Amino acid sequence: MRGQGRKESLSESRDLDGSYDQLTALAAPASLRPHRPRPLDPDSVEDEFELSTVCHRPEGLEQLQEQTKFTRKELQVLYRGFKNECPSGIVNEENFKQIYSQFFPQGENSKSCLEAKFTFHCSSTDSSTYATFLFNAFDTNHDGSVSFEDFVAGLSVILRGTIDDRLNWAFNLYDLNKDGCITKEEMLDIMKSIYDMMGKYTYPALREEAPREHVESFFQKMDRNKDGVVTIEEFIESCQKDENIMKSMQLFDNVI
Repeated sequence: MRGQGRKESLSESRDLDGSYDQLTALAAPASLRPHRPRPLDPDSVEDEFELSTVCHRPEGLEQLQEQTKFTRKELQVLYRGFKNECPSGIVNEENFKQIYSQFFPQGENSKSCLEAKFTFHCSSTDSSTYATFLFNAFDTNHDGSVSFEDFVAGLSVILRGTIDDRLNWAFNLYDLNKDGCITKEEMLDIMKSIYDMMGKYTYPALREEAPREHVESFFQKMDRNKDGVVTIEEFIESCQKDENIMKSMQLFDNVI
């Protein structure tokens, strides 16, 4: 009976794989399409190990198309990249930090960061704290992991959402304890993590008090009733009246 139950479970897993081949097999000549693996044998130790490494199987392509603003082909490309970095189908906080750190090299040996596009040097940068905040924003159900569904849902808001959608997502990122308002302490933690990510040796050099000054400026603009916290209503209203913020929102429109 136990063997029969395992075989049924394996059969369901194969069905899920088959329905999701759409994400990994882009429109291509048959000779270039990924080879379809042999059926897994429930009595094989090797196959049992292979199944155990796949912790999460994502939803079907059609369902993700309905839930996000990505096209079929965009989802295929995103899934291929996600699986390349996260073969298990989910990413935990430490994995997320490692992936994110590739965009902001750490350590004294890093000569420069995006040198062709920006004028600051990234010697001795640390993106880990900001990566944690970003991870928590993607981990909407707070289970300590980000699945492909979590990833594309957040990315869809950032890249394809309305201005209100994007501002709500940004507010959730800054609201570290998720109590519905942003305090000066939370914003200071965010700003320090951003300055750490940019590096100690920027040009022009950043002053040590710069993060706190940025926070004070932020609250002067956004804390309308001067109660020491910024609510979602205050945040959205202030951002919508800021021409620079509105322009920055539009930079994401053609990323993918």
